[in-house]
Amino acid sequence: MIAYPTESVYGLGCDPLNQLAVFRLLYLKQRPVEKGLILLASDIQQLLPFITPNASQLKKLTTIPDKPTTWLVPASSLAPDWITGRHKKLAVRITQHKTARALCDALGFPLVSTSANRDSRPPAKTALKVKQYFGNEIDFILAGATGKLDKPTEIKDLDTNQIIRPG
Repeated sequence: MIAYPTESVYGLGCDPLNQLAVFRLLYLKQRPVEKGLILLASDIQQLLPFITPNASQLKKLTTIPDKPTTWLVPASSLAPDWITGRHKKLAVRITQHKTARALCDALGFPLVSTSANRDSRPPAKTALKVKQYFGNEIDFILAGATGKLDKPTEIKDLDTNQIIRPG
């Protein structure tokens, strides 16, 4: 499990196919598995095993938005339920954040991405705050600056453009 800077806050992440790591992350966050998680990637190729977008959805997903956006996309049969939760769609984001993007590039796969905080606390915006929240419970903290967003990214449904979570 790793903590890393994103567009707005520090994220907690792990390999989405490592069920043990995902459940460890959920336990630390005190987050129920039913809520589902976001996958953060450096490019669409990292996400394609987990989602089933049609041609127009694919174009929308690969267009760099004015502001960072997390999209709800139909999940593929390979997307594990410990990532999708109770949903048929998966939340995904192709990040433009330099450090998060480099991390996904280096790994070669997308990361689970959820804010670095316990369920009721404000998300960490610094490596120091992550350390204060989690101590040695996280394997590595990748220090770096978060992006300029004040709040976590907006979440929108890719089909309807409905805003699920304002940014």
